[in-house]
Amino acid sequence: MRKVHYAWVIVGVSFVALLAAQGARLSFGAFVTTWEDAFGASRGEISLISMLSFLVYGATQPLAGRVVDRYGARAVLSSSVLLVGVALAAASLARGPVQLAVLYGVVASVGFGGASGVVASVAITRWFSRHRGLAFGLIEAGFGAGQLLLVPASLLLIDAYGWRVALAALGGLAALLVFPLVLGLVRDDPADLGSAPYGGPLPAAPVPTGAGAAARRTPVLASRGFWGLALPFFACGVTTTGMVDTHLVPFAHDHGHGTVLIGGAVALLAAFNIVGTLASGPLADRVDPRWILATLYWCRALTIVLLLVADAGAWLLVFGVLFGLVDFATVAPTQVLASQYFRDHSLGFVFGMIFLAHQLGSALGAWLPGRVYDLTGSYDASFAAAVVALVVAGVSCVRLPAPAGRPAVPSARVDADPALDPR
Repeated sequence: MRKVHYAWVIVGVSFVALLAAQGARLSFGAFVTTWEDAFGASRGEISLISMLSFLVYGATQPLAGRVVDRYGARAVLSSSVLLVGVALAAASLARGPVQLAVLYGVVASVGFGGASGVVASVAITRWFSRHRGLAFGLIEAGFGAGQLLLVPASLLLIDAYGWRVALAALGGLAALLVFPLVLGLVRDDPADLGSAPYGGPLPAAPVPTGAGAAARRTPVLASRGFWGLALPFFACGVTTTGMVDTHLVPFAHDHGHGTVLIGGAVALLAAFNIVGTLASGPLADRVDPRWILATLYWCRALTIVLLLVADAGAWLLVFGVLFGLVDFATVAPTQVLASQYFRDHSLGFVFGMIFLAHQLGSALGAWLPGRVYDLTGSYDASFAAAVVALVVAGVSCVRLPAPAGRPAVPSARVDADPALDPR
């Protein structure tokens, strides 16, 4: 019987860690209306807490990337999961929006930043020399699994016992169950177990010459490839974890839909999120990730059109299925491209900066629709703007430079960027 490579244990534990931490973060929308009632706050005021959370979460991404490069995934991932659990349990005792903003918007969000795809992606890069797209897709599915399990569970707990019990339960899951698992099983490097990465030893970084030397001298933030990934990922953040994950539940409540229907729509969204994520990772190993990203962004624009033209409960379920397929599916192709473009840079820093762009978009997408709602009583303008942003994001992805060894996208007429040549 063939022994399972320990790299897959790293994938499994990372999946569970992201499920607990990011599932709790993605449950914010379930609490919006109950916090409005509990604290006498407006939708815009509660959205500010979400915006603060995304800003803190995003700002910690490059830092988490640097720290994990130095101290390893085990220390960063385990301590971050513990911080999430303690902070959420403390936030369940909040007596007003300010306390909630500090405990959830700041403290827990620092933990979200460490228990994130950035840290897990660095671990995957060290443990896998092949099938990275599949591994990236599997850990990213932890986001969808957390959404699938924890958002409906939060809605049910809020209905049955109130928001304080629901928030404390999310904290207890992270601190009491997941933290010991991560601390006990995650290893930073295959050499720690006397092993090699899955697929064989990682190729040594070549000595840069010519265009490759120019790439090494070119700062990441000056690279066309970085901005070609980061700006569409900004739009991704605006339209997913920002707008939809924060405002879909209150939007559905405003249209008279009940908790069971809304929970079902969120569960469908999360379930098909997992399907889309698991499909996009292996696909990015075989198909040009630039075309995958463009297609995903354009299809996501079409799904948001449903929220503008359809109101019946059945359409909410259809939206959940279609949006789920193209939600987190953008992450694995983005990670694959980044690892191809910047393999001789600090991947922790590169992933962190790209995810920072995503979280800045998420912050805007969480706050601005809430503010527009306070002014107009509707989400229509926000949804229409999201459609335009996604169309532009898709065009940007098509025009990305080709990584070394991959042909240019047909008819895109892109010029090679020496800062992206890893040779």
